[in-house]
Amino acid sequence: MNIERILQDRITDNIIVEKRGGAGWITFNDPGRHNAVSVAMWEAIPVALAALGEDPAIRMVVLTGAGDRAFVSGANISQFDNMRSGEEAVLAYEKVAEAAQMALYDYDKPTLARIKGYCIGGGLNIALCCDLRVASDDSSFSIPAGKLGLGYRMTAIRNLVTAVGPARALEIFLTATRFKAAEAAERGLVHKVVPAAELDAAVEDYVGAISANAPLTLKAGKKMIRQLQQIGPEIDMDAMKRLVLDCFESNDYREGRKAFAEKRPPVFTGT
Repeated sequence: MNIERILQDRITDNIIVEKRGGAGWITFNDPGRHNAVSVAMWEAIPVALAALGEDPAIRMVVLTGAGDRAFVSGANISQFDNMRSGEEAVLAYEKVAEAAQMALYDYDKPTLARIKGYCIGGGLNIALCCDLRVASDDSSFSIPAGKLGLGYRMTAIRNLVTAVGPARALEIFLTATRFKAAEAAERGLVHKVVPAAELDAAVEDYVGAISANAPLTLKAGKKMIRQLQQIGPEIDMDAMKRLVLDCFESNDYREGRKAFAEKRPPVFTGT
C-alpha cells in the first residue's frame, strides 16, 4: 500500500501516517501548539484511517502525538472565533469533528492511544474513541469545557460515561479538574500507566499481542461491544444538539474565549 499516494491530496502536514510492521500509526503533528486539533486535522483523520484500513497486513492502528509534551491538548482554540462562533459555523465544525470521532470509534481494526503529556478536552475524547489507552506517568488529563463555556457533544459524553461510569463522568466533567496519569487510571480513563521510558515497550507489547490474534474474531467482538455502547432511540438527539448550540451562543462562551486569550479566570453569569 502506498499511503502517501492515497493521502497526498487530502492530508494535512499536521497528520503523519505511517506503517510500522503490523501496525499503522497516526501522529498528531503540531508540537508547537501541543498537537491541538485543527479542522484540517479533524478532516484528515477519517482519510488516514481509511487508507490504513485498505492494507490487510495492518492489524491495528496506534494514535500518538509528536514530541514529548502532548498527545493532543484539545481543539485548536485559535480557530474558535471563526469556526466555532455562530450557529452555522458551529454546526459545520461539529459535523467535521463528529465524523472524525465516529470514524475512529467505529473503526473495524483495533485502535490504541499512546499518550504522553497533555490529553485534554478533544484530545481525551480522541483517546476515548480508541479501544485501548496506554499513558506515560507524566501525562495529564481533563475535560475543561466548563472553563470555556463551550458545548460538549452527546457522543463524547457517551464515550466518557462508557469508560468511567456516570459517577466518575460527573466528577470529571463538572469539576473540569486536571488529573495526573495515576489518578486517570484509577478513574478508568486509561488502561495502563508506565514510566515514560517504558511507554514504547508497553505499546509494542499490546501491538504484538493484538496482531497475533485472528482479525475477524477481533472485528466481530469489537463490533458487538460497540453495539452495546450505542445511544438508545429513546434519547432525543435533536434536544441534545440544541443544548450544545445554546452553549456556543451564550455570553459565557464569549467570555470563556476572551478570558482564555487574556490568560485570566473567566467570570461566568449563566447567560
